[in-house]
Amino acid sequence: MHHSPLIATIVAGLVLAFVLGALAHRLRVSPLIGYLLAGVAVGPFTPGFVADQSLANELAEIGVILLMFGVGLHFSLKDLLSVKAIAVPGALVQIAAATLLGMGLAALLGWTPMAGFVFGLALSVASTVVLLRALQERRLMDTQDGRIAVGWLIVEDLAMVLALVLIPAIAGVADSAAEADGQGAGIGGVVLLAMGKAVAFVAFMLLVGRRVIPALLHWVAQTGSRELFSLSVLAIALGVAFGAAMLFGVSFALGAFFAGMMLNESPLSQRAAEESLPLRDAFAVLFFVSVGMLFNPHILLTAPLELAATLGIILLGKSVAAFLIVRAFGYPNRTALTISASLAQIGEFSFILIGLGVSLNLLPQKGQDLVLAGAILSILLNPLLFKLFVPNRPETLPKPADAPSKPLVGDLHPTSLHNHSILVGYGRVGSMVGAGLRLAGEPFLVIEDRKLPAAAALADGAEIISGNAADPKVLRAANLVAARRLFVAIPQSFEAGQVVSQAVAANPDLRIVARAHSDAEVAHLRKCGASTIIMGEREIARGMLDIAFERRHA
Repeated sequence: MHHSPLIATIVAGLVLAFVLGALAHRLRVSPLIGYLLAGVAVGPFTPGFVADQSLANELAEIGVILLMFGVGLHFSLKDLLSVKAIAVPGALVQIAAATLLGMGLAALLGWTPMAGFVFGLALSVASTVVLLRALQERRLMDTQDGRIAVGWLIVEDLAMVLALVLIPAIAGVADSAAEADGQGAGIGGVVLLAMGKAVAFVAFMLLVGRRVIPALLHWVAQTGSRELFSLSVLAIALGVAFGAAMLFGVSFALGAFFAGMMLNESPLSQRAAEESLPLRDAFAVLFFVSVGMLFNPHILLTAPLELAATLGIILLGKSVAAFLIVRAFGYPNRTALTISASLAQIGEFSFILIGLGVSLNLLPQKGQDLVLAGAILSILLNPLLFKLFVPNRPETLPKPADAPSKPLVGDLHPTSLHNHSILVGYGRVGSMVGAGLRLAGEPFLVIEDRKLPAAAALADGAEIISGNAADPKVLRAANLVAARRLFVAIPQSFEAGQVVSQAVAANPDLRIVARAHSDAEVAHLRKCGASTIIMGEREIARGMLDIAFERRHA
């Protein structure tokens, strides 16, 4: 049989990532640890099968593009501006502090100042994936602490995007500048040229892309083809990233970030995010696997002191700096501890930066090994820091002044409602169900984990539990035992099945109504225990026939 290195690399990476990721989840640590360890297992530094590193790097490039596209899709200028007074100066000062600490360690190791700069910069930025997941698990996303942490993260991401533009430009003339005096102006010229290209690209995206990309997505949506819509989202992400690199000389990451940010301005951005998520997740996993392949486990034995110092910068240096900054702005200890724990890890951008530094010969391979080891250990230890310093009882969202006086359940205390209906999801379908329940005078509460739909439900006077309905703690807070009905209005059949199964176990007499999009989903939900399943296409067809026959007999 013909052996394909590409297929072997993808299969080995995904299968091992699934096995080790599932094991990590079982052990209550981030699945990212499993993905990184899968890369170590198929890498050149461990025995057994060795995946093709060059192919893995190519796949990782796609992963970087899709990761940055996802960051852009969730970039909210409004959210950033709401916490700009603390997030912008705080993030910049914290980046500077961590970079200086990294440069100090690099100097002790005998590295060049440029190597120390890249090394310190890689230690200064937190993982988007790890931070958002930690905030979601502790129900902090929609609190003031969560908004500050996310705003802080956005500023860090923007700073790293800028670094990805500048570092290759500086590296391109660093050698010549070192050989002769008076070349500083040359470096400045190259930096200005790189900045000029980046500004030109940003201007082009704001003037042209801001109009063309949402319009294109809207046109594709009107075709009614889900396949074509999914393809258009990926084509925009990859096409803009590649075009940005070829035409403007900026990084794939910057191009993908702005592609996502332009799409975020479209009303279809949520659907675009949902359509691109499966492929984005798959290539993101391959990205982490490829990073793990670069990690040499021997660094744990050959450089334990250097690794301890690196980990100290990530866990202590960054955290202490963030704590002091937040307290200096007058925020309470709780907020300062939440921000500190959120930032006490490194991830995606660190891998991208350190890989770029090694590829440009700016720092030794040992620097990459230290960053990768520090990332794995910090991601592993981050949940422990949260457990030690951040109580798992987040504050509730402030209620708008004009909102009805229904309570918002943010700390997962059980609702006081009895003989009520539970509505999971408050999108287009859920909001209509809620309107019907409200007109009928039925008491009900809404479970919703998205900020805008939750705010809409709150404005409509509903009692809200903000969280994932598949989480047993969230369902318990909805008081399933005393409920009369459960409406599962979310379109994700797998998650809906989990909700239905837990509801049946908690209250076998509960009337459960769920939605589906196919016969297979109907069968799945019925097997899970749903009383009634509504398939949208079938109901539309029935409605059309009813109208047609009514008109015929009129």
